[in-house]
Amino acid sequence: MPKKPTKTATIPPEAAPAKMKTGKTKAETVKIAKAKAVKAKSAKAKASNAKSLKAKAGGKVKAAPRFAPVPPLDPDAPDARVMDRLWSTIIARKNADPLISHSARLLSRGVNKVAQKFGEESVECLIEAVAGNHEALIAESADVLYHLLVMWVAVGLRPEDVWSELKRREGISGIAEKSARPVMLSIAETRKIP
Repeated sequence: MPKKPTKTATIPPEAAPAKMKTGKTKAETVKIAKAKAVKAKSAKAKASNAKSLKAKAGGKVKAAPRFAPVPPLDPDAPDARVMDRLWSTIIARKNADPLISHSARLLSRGVNKVAQKFGEESVECLIEAVAGNHEALIAESADVLYHLLVMWVAVGLRPEDVWSELKRREGISGIAEKSARPVMLSIAETRKIP
């Protein structure tokens, strides 16, 4: 049986979907415009919400940073008493041979070098935190705490002085506590982030 010839319809140019200057049909352009309008409306609603929150809080509202959830403390894990033991070890080695004891070597260099080393370790800790290197952050945090204790020994500060200050601040809003501090003027005044 012979095949019947098929008719191909030709669409006159005026009936074909009109192409815009962008190379898209009018329907495609309308669809994109609607999507942009929905997106803009959503952004406007978010901005409006942020403005109302800002107004409620006296004009100073920033988006809350998102942090990883912190699990509760493990009662069987090592606790802060390790700091007291480390303090005792640093005190015991204060007058040891600097060729044998790292603590003695640091302390023999004076407060300026001890503080410099603490600063270096702090920066390394910050770098690991920002990079999200969890294991390296743990190691660098231990270094920071060790060098903080060495710095306390170098200047004659005792851990209980700091623990007492932390206890005094316990239960007080950090913002309220900081605003209640007396303003200290110094020749080498620094500017800290509030």
